[in-house]
Amino acid sequence: MNNQPRVCIFSSCLVDLLFPNVGKSMVEVLERLGCQTFLPDKQVCCGQPTYNSGYAKESLKTFKNEIDALLSLDADYIVGPTGSCVFMIKEYKDILKDDPVYGPRAAAVADKIYEFSQFIYRVLGVVDCGAELDATITVHRSCHMTRLLGERTAPFVLLDHVKGIKRIPLHNVQLCCGFGGTFSAKEPELSTAMVADKAKNIMDTKADILVGMETSCLMNIAGYMNRNGQHIKVMHIAEVLNHDVDPSRIKYLKDTDEAVVPANGEGVF
Repeated sequence: MNNQPRVCIFSSCLVDLLFPNVGKSMVEVLERLGCQTFLPDKQVCCGQPTYNSGYAKESLKTFKNEIDALLSLDADYIVGPTGSCVFMIKEYKDILKDDPVYGPRAAAVADKIYEFSQFIYRVLGVVDCGAELDATITVHRSCHMTRLLGERTAPFVLLDHVKGIKRIPLHNVQLCCGFGGTFSAKEPELSTAMVADKAKNIMDTKADILVGMETSCLMNIAGYMNRNGQHIKVMHIAEVLNHDVDPSRIKYLKDTDEAVVPANGEGVF
């Protein structure tokens, strides 16, 4: 691996428009770990909302635009703050496999793209980002990242190495928060019942902070809880790993006696 890997930042819509501090934190963490980061100007939505709503043909223009943007900077890797959107981009290679021009380009993007915590742990080989946060946390494990992208464990490894954190297991951590992109708009009653269960389990932990890897899930959960008087601080994992950092504490897996935790380590966390 390049000593200073070139990383193209896939920002995602929610980070770009609503949660810029998550993007800022992601960039600062990656640069602290020796990466060069670049943000392509022409990236837009990954196309997941329209594609999942049945507008497959109409989404192709979005997919191709995103491919061109993400490949425009000749990066070694592409890193995003959301497993859901990252998986959508990985799917381009199957959707466009018969396109003589964009099929190979989609495959190239799929080979390079990672979710933020997945990239730090599995590509950079970092277990401790040097962060410190004196708090009890509980973690929402998002559906698309675990079930589709297949990464269940990397964020937990990184969070458990943050100095000062005490992680409280979340009951039924495997269950959806009820957002599911357009699902929450199409099935509002069912979505509300699901997020209500999630909120109760979160409150039962009595944690100081809810941490997640998806801004969409965090927005959905925090929105419901705030509307119902259940207040808890919410942080994306990038913000946690960028909190009160001492670079001298950064630690790589190769410098420890820890074994690599498999991505599909169901039951490990």
